[in-house]
Amino acid sequence: MDTEERRSEQTAEQSARIERQLWVEEPAERRRMPDPVRTAAVRAVLITALTLIQAMVAFLSALAGSWLAFPMMLTGVGSTVVATWSVLDVWVTRQVWNQRNGVVSVPSSTARRIRRERRRARRTAKGAARQATRIRRRDTGGLSRA
Repeated sequence: MDTEERRSEQTAEQSARIERQLWVEEPAERRRMPDPVRTAAVRAVLITALTLIQAMVAFLSALAGSWLAFPMMLTGVGSTVVATWSVLDVWVTRQVWNQRNGVVSVPSSTARRIRRERRRARRTAKGAARQATRIRRRDTGGLSRA
């Protein structure tokens, strides 16, 4: 085997290694959540996780007969209310964001029909304007030649 052949084999192997990437970015299937909705969701997850931990501590301390069981149960009830509120906050924030920014996932048939009508009206108006400019050009062109 010749030295040049070995070098060409090595460069082919190296280029094959380079082409295989460790990280391949794929297009996202769903769009990213808006920032206010994402922050509300993160807040809700953290509060819910803390509430579950608190409920577990209350349950285990009740099984053990600890004095901590009653205060943990009371605060667990309050935490459950707060966790429910935070989950509702995510839903409300999402709805408010959609209303303010006009994001509609699937347009209704009425909205589609109205948009079609507006497009048709715009096209006819543009066509009429084009016709008017063409007629004017012809008229002015005929007058200047005469």
